[in-house]
Amino acid sequence: MKEHRIYRMSFARVYPLYLAKVERKGRTREELDQVIRWMTGYSQAGLEEQVAAQTDFTAFFANAPALNPLRTLIRGVVCGVRVETVEEPLMREIRYLDKLVDELAKAWPLEKILRRGP
Repeated sequence: MKEHRIYRMSFARVYPLYLAKVERKGRTREELDQVIRWMTGYSQAGLEEQVAAQTDFTAFFANAPALNPLRTLIRGVVCGVRVETVEEPLMREIRYLDKLVDELAKAWPLEKILRRGP
């Protein structure tokens, strides 16, 4: 199967796009970073290292200290794709992250974005 080109795309290239999207809607870098850290387990310093190192999405998720098990509670549609039905594991992680950024941009409260277990 052909590898998606986004897998080799630098996370640092996409991060400013995520930031611009949430800032246009009145959210902050701190909130964006909090959401990313919640999902991946990176510390703030670790997240900044990944951006500075121009890490691609494959390495970004492979090196994530502790992917949050509650991320599987993320449901919905991003770019016309239902995230919970994406079969390719890395693409599903990317879609989960996209969905979290969308929710942040839609002014969802952080308590709702950062899913809590049942």
